[in-house]
Amino acid sequence: MNFTQRCTESEIMDDPNLDAGSLKKVLLDINKVNKILNGFPITLNAIKKLIKNNPKKSYTIIDLGCGDGHMLREVANYFKSTGIEVNLVGVDLNEKALGIARINSINHRNITYLQRDVLLMDPNELQCDIILCTLTMHHFKNEEIPEFLRKAISCACIGIIINDLQRSKIAYYLFQVYSVIFMQTKIAKYDGLVSIKSAFTKGELQELSKLFPEANHELNWKWAFRYLWIIRLK
Repeated sequence: MNFTQRCTESEIMDDPNLDAGSLKKVLLDINKVNKILNGFPITLNAIKKLIKNNPKKSYTIIDLGCGDGHMLREVANYFKSTGIEVNLVGVDLNEKALGIARINSINHRNITYLQRDVLLMDPNELQCDIILCTLTMHHFKNEEIPEFLRKAISCACIGIIINDLQRSKIAYYLFQVYSVIFMQTKIAKYDGLVSIKSAFTKGELQELSKLFPEANHELNWKWAFRYLWIIRLK
């Protein structure tokens, strides 16, 4: 198994022909992984850090590659008790995932969803305070990632929070064991391994950060086998 370069294999969940029922089960499995391995708090704590240094009465937060909207619902639930108003927008290319997200978010009136190709979206349409990108960037090819980051930086005025996987043999083999015990769907088990092979090393993320010297970059490793990259805009 070669982990020196990012895998270019596509994940099954990215297939637009995958039926909504199967996609829903896959997304539930992914959310279970995030919950058990504390993936959601990584992003929430980064949001808290950004707003602490940029106090306002209200914020607009956009989640790029939002899937079924679980991350946005976590954010909405956190802010309920803070007295801070948040306008939350989920953006995804997959209309089937967005259909699931809208149903699951019916009790969250401050969350809306848009179908957009992130690489082609108009930054003027999606101006916000903070961009979230949780387990999404590894779905892009190497040549697409700089444009993805440029789009995100053009949309946000405070910062971007990227929470994504570390490419690691240890993570790969541990996930094989984990998925047998905790995951139900064959697609999620397969895609999880592809995700790890498509993920990033610290050096790769540092090289990407050099493309945007106008911003401040904070990059930290997090359990379990994640990188948290906070891009603060000056």
